[in-house]
Amino acid sequence: MSVNKLKLTELDALGQAAECLKILAHPHRLRMIQMLLQADFTVGELAEACGLPSAMASEHLRLMQRCGFLVSEKDGRQVFYRVVEPHLKNILGCIEERFGAAIVPN
Repeated sequence: MSVNKLKLTELDALGQAAECLKILAHPHRLRMIQMLLQADFTVGELAEACGLPSAMASEHLRLMQRCGFLVSEKDGRQVFYRVVEPHLKNILGCIEERFGAAIVPN
């Protein structure tokens, strides 16, 4: 097949995708996305689930917000995070299918 007939994404767009995939490529961030695809959580809840200090969890969340993966909403004194990038569900689905997804009892 000729290269001219291939369906290809613009390199600039692929560069943006690569930057966001780099942000996503971290075990704590993947865990946070896994959780946030199921419900909204606070920094403290996400930090506890990942075994991280809240300040470090906040930094992970900030990076993912910058890529447009998440939004935060204030409810009184608490800030809840939520996934807004619909494609993350498919990406995490591929990861879970390849590497397994265990059900963790509460």
